[in-house]
Amino acid sequence: MSGAQRGSVIAITIFEGWADSPESAKDLLSKGGVRFDPNHHHSAVGPMAGTITRSMPVYVVENRTSGNRAYCRLVEDRQQFGDFSEGAIDGLRMWRDVWAPSLGRGVRHMGGLSLKPIITKALQMGDELHNRPNAASSIFAGAMAVPMIEAGVPTSDLTSTLSYISGHDLLFLGLAMASAKSAADAARGIEYSTVVTAMARNGYEFGINVSGLDGEWFTAPAPSIDGLYLPGYGEGDGGFDMGDSAITETVGWGGFALGGAPGILSLVGGTPEEALNYSREMREITTGLSPDYTIPALDFEGTAVGIDIRKVAQTGILPIIDTAIAHKEPGHSIIGAGLVRPPMACFHGALRAFAAKYGLG
Repeated sequence: MSGAQRGSVIAITIFEGWADSPESAKDLLSKGGVRFDPNHHHSAVGPMAGTITRSMPVYVVENRTSGNRAYCRLVEDRQQFGDFSEGAIDGLRMWRDVWAPSLGRGVRHMGGLSLKPIITKALQMGDELHNRPNAASSIFAGAMAVPMIEAGVPTSDLTSTLSYISGHDLLFLGLAMASAKSAADAARGIEYSTVVTAMARNGYEFGINVSGLDGEWFTAPAPSIDGLYLPGYGEGDGGFDMGDSAITETVGWGGFALGGAPGILSLVGGTPEEALNYSREMREITTGLSPDYTIPALDFEGTAVGIDIRKVAQTGILPIIDTAIAHKEPGHSIIGAGLVRPPMACFHGALRAFAAKYGLG
């Protein structure tokens, strides 16, 4: 495990009550007392270290067209980066005990909330839905306020939850990730398809799934991140790329939509012209443009969607991902953000397997 992943599982072990201190958590974990599975194997995704356990409430997003569901936990800037301090764990407790139950009552009261209109509008308001979901977060917070009141959420919980959702710029990322996962999963298992259905990384390896090779991961060592660091940190502190959040790029958001989200450049670095070029470049390795998710800065054309492993190999162009940076050692919160690309070896490995499976070698 990477350092951030180790810190994250120490925190989640204490959160679940399986241990009462970092020392006892480390002892339990070192003895194999906790079993781990990738989120993607359970129709789920998680930001950065992305830990989901039995007591962790998750967003549930249903793809009404295909009938499948996907799940994502909350997004925050401490425990998911490897911080196992009491303050970091308290944030998870508030999510479990107050914020998630309050939001759940509101969602059930309104009979569910349609996310596609929020995503469409947010992309036209300067979001890219990965590290800049600010507009989507604001729209979501506004949509939830009255339903929570009408559902009878107790005043103290309501006040706390409204304060939480109205001041959380990254709030919608969890919903964006689950939405992207529900869309990508619907494209899995299509014979002869060379479209990528997942990109994920754990701080140690980077892996992709391909529709026509469903169930197989094609991996290579996780790359380092070219980015900007918070004061007090530098390149020597950063861990390798990690998280399930690249599911957003898999469906054409995140780095693929950078051209319409220049505000994010203050976080990840670069210029507006470079951002536009990234979005144009992604058209070279995808199957088409989204008919639903458009970018005003690109003449309202759709985001590039459907990464094709053949086009990646033919052009030498790798997908662009904007991401946060975790410390290489456990015990830290977020330390920066930047841009990264997957290893080409993932795509070459997938192509070889594709040729072998379909007799194209």
